[in-house]
Amino acid sequence: MSKEAGGSVSQGPPVATRPEAIRNVLVVGAAGGGKTTLVERLLVEAGVLNRAGSTEDGTTVCDFDEIEHRQRRSVALALAPLVHDGVKVNLLDAPGYVDFVGEVRAGLRAADCALFAIAANEGVDEPTRALWRECADVAMPRVVVITKLDHARADVDGVVAQARSAFGDRVLPVHLHEGGRLVGLLTDDHGHAEQRAALVEGIIEESEDETLMERYLGGEQVDPDLLVRDLELAVARGSLHPVVPVDAMSGVGARELLDLIVSAFPSPLEHRTPPVYTPAGGPGPEIECDPSGPLVAEVVKTTTDPYLGRVSLVRVFSGTLLPDASVHVSGHRSAWAPDDDTASSHPDHDEVERIGTLSVPLGNTHRPAPAVIAGDICAIGRLRRAETSDTLAPVDTPLVLQPWQMPDPSLPVAIQVLTRSDEDKLGPGLQRLAAEDPTLRVEHHPETHQVVLWTMGEAHADVLLDRLAHRYGVAVEEVELLVPLRETFARPATGHGRHVKQSGGHGQYAVCSIEVEPLPQGSGFEFVDRVVGGAVPRQFIPSVEKGVRSQMSRGVDTGHPMVDLRVTLTDGKAHSVDSSDMAFQTAGGLALRDAATRGGTCLLEPVDEVEVLVDDSLVGTVMGDLSARRGRVLGSEPADRPGMVVVRAHVPQLELRRYSVELRSLTHGSASFTRAFAHYERAPDGIA
Repeated sequence: MSKEAGGSVSQGPPVATRPEAIRNVLVVGAAGGGKTTLVERLLVEAGVLNRAGSTEDGTTVCDFDEIEHRQRRSVALALAPLVHDGVKVNLLDAPGYVDFVGEVRAGLRAADCALFAIAANEGVDEPTRALWRECADVAMPRVVVITKLDHARADVDGVVAQARSAFGDRVLPVHLHEGGRLVGLLTDDHGHAEQRAALVEGIIEESEDETLMERYLGGEQVDPDLLVRDLELAVARGSLHPVVPVDAMSGVGARELLDLIVSAFPSPLEHRTPPVYTPAGGPGPEIECDPSGPLVAEVVKTTTDPYLGRVSLVRVFSGTLLPDASVHVSGHRSAWAPDDDTASSHPDHDEVERIGTLSVPLGNTHRPAPAVIAGDICAIGRLRRAETSDTLAPVDTPLVLQPWQMPDPSLPVAIQVLTRSDEDKLGPGLQRLAAEDPTLRVEHHPETHQVVLWTMGEAHADVLLDRLAHRYGVAVEEVELLVPLRETFARPATGHGRHVKQSGGHGQYAVCSIEVEPLPQGSGFEFVDRVVGGAVPRQFIPSVEKGVRSQMSRGVDTGHPMVDLRVTLTDGKAHSVDSSDMAFQTAGGLALRDAATRGGTCLLEPVDEVEVLVDDSLVGTVMGDLSARRGRVLGSEPADRPGMVVVRAHVPQLELRRYSVELRSLTHGSASFTRAFAHYERAPDGIA
């Protein structure tokens, strides 16, 4: 039996009938902060799970993903719905590892409030600060839950003080942990006067009743119900962040947290709907969280179930989703990010697809739902083309939601298959991975001929390779990443190419002389004709150039393409019968090789422009590390974010292959960086 949100008791999964009776809550926090344990305790408190962590029919839902079970860490966004006091609460459990920030951003799109789990024995670390900034950037209301109260080193008061120092004085406890129980500051008038006064004043400051503060300071008692209503206003505006301690092991605080979620967390009606556009890019209609409005829903997560196939986790922003309905599926990420290389793995598409069964997922179980209204979240199976961030809309009036911004993947991982049979499965497997994960970019490098997965970090790469092997049956191994190098001439030189063959009948005859000069980096290739007296007939001069270009593309000494040259054709010889286009092409290539043996060649390496966003206190450390990587620091400037600095530098790509991992270690996870190709420059002899 389960309650129907906003209705009566019914069989089956929790079903919402009114948007105001829905709460979508993203549970975030650093790895090891107790998020998943907290979610399970709330499910137990709401009667969804029994004390053993199973549903009434015995199905275990603690492992939300088979990879999480193997790797013993949260790696994917997971939905856990429950009903409390007639309100449906969709808990979205997000991974804590920095590598999976893409999952967090998907959760931010689906949720209306974020719940921060901070361990009482760990406090506020840099990943938690980064997550707070992620939420602040999209104006997401935030609430703090102190977990692991039973730990030997638990210090609830100390962690609250840390949170106030890190996130501002609007972080205020609404409950205190005292003697193994919670004390409510809004309902308990005895003791804790200072903490209660700070909370009440913080709430009243956000009240729409402008006279309330004056009356309170004048000694008037404020109705607790009025304080709760004004608390909800303050939380929804993101101007006050309540703190609740919860012991997930004993359950202390779980009911109080559920009460706070129902009474003070914003409903979907209070969350601004993302802008809507037409597939052509024009403005769409204004939409609201209205079950009777036009259908606008978004795929916030895509995964593959061994029995259901592709499963799309969908947030409905407007209208009502019905089983067996046809919908228009639009994916237009590149329209908003034309320079985003990740978009190449997710080409624009417009499809009409038929929805099968709607379901409410809980872990690895799916229970059918008769309909899903605006503001709610559900799963749809077997949408053939829908990818993460795609929009579902009516077939006759297709609409598109602007996709949320994804972080740039910065750790390249080169892979190769182990067997020939795996080679045939690699392409489809990578396509499915890309459909599931917008933070993945798949690159088939045209020069190194390597398959490169651009990932968010080592943990992300491990998960992707795990999914390839266990979910799609493709065995691969990681190999050394190759960097596309170039050659050029070390100094000016002359060359002579002679291609003469006699084999009966028409022979082959072509002779040419050239001068070669290296040009400044980025100049490209120039071909100059200085032949006089018709030594090389006019029709064969383009043939010499073609032969030189062909040899440059293959390289001379190392097999890397040759660049930045001026080649001047000065002389040559031809035969009236045996000369031909192919003969002069061959002679042109031979002349370039001959010049290379005289002038010598040097290796050029690609250099990226790197921008590192780092805390002001670590600027010197980062600059020193960039210099140690043969980087040239270009300068630094204050970032938009207070206390942060942007350091710009030119760094060889060879030195950046694992920079994502090493920068995180160097700065304790507080820095991030972007990179873009800048130019080629001569590699030092030792590196060459």
